[in-house]
Amino acid sequence: MSHALLGLIEQAMSSPWLYAALFGLALLDAFFPVVPAETAVITAGVFAAATGGPNLALVIVVSAVGAFAGDHISYLIGARAGGRLRERKAFVRVREALAVRGGLVLVAARYIPGGRTATTLTLGAVRHPLRSYSFFDGIAAVSWGLYSALIGFFGGMAFENDPIKGLLLGLGIAVSITAVVEVVRWIRKRRAIRASPARRAVDTSV
Repeated sequence: MSHALLGLIEQAMSSPWLYAALFGLALLDAFFPVVPAETAVITAGVFAAATGGPNLALVIVVSAVGAFAGDHISYLIGARAGGRLRERKAFVRVREALAVRGGLVLVAARYIPGGRTATTLTLGAVRHPLRSYSFFDGIAAVSWGLYSALIGFFGGMAFENDPIKGLLLGLGIAVSITAVVEVVRWIRKRRAIRASPARRAVDTSV
């Protein structure tokens, strides 16, 4: 079965339509986060190292451009639905983070499943200046394309004769990094709650 699966993946990776597929997946993932864009880019990176194809530079470019385009579609959706989104909890949190850290929130959110969608929609809903949005989103999209493709590439190099193991390694690294980010976010959120003025007032009154 593994040989059959490997054959199917190799066929997909050698298809001339691969780059269009990567572009489309990265675009859709920006506002429809169940699309496996990151997995596809990592897989392409693995096979770029293990078999010499696809072209790693093109994988990075089309993935980054697709992510950039998708994020701008998400921004426009947020701008149109602004009134209905602004008071939802997730969007209030993003808006508060934007007030503190500005456009860097957009860069960090690209690595958080679902977070990128909430952030781009919110930026559209609050009418964040498009020029500033495009600047930070360009950084986010390029860094995400590099990150995803290179994780796969180095996984493929580690298991050059076994692309499936290289793919599993690349996916494992990506999942581990995401888990660490989520744990850090959870810890920081807990600390912020404990340090909040309301919490301190309750503690001092007891």
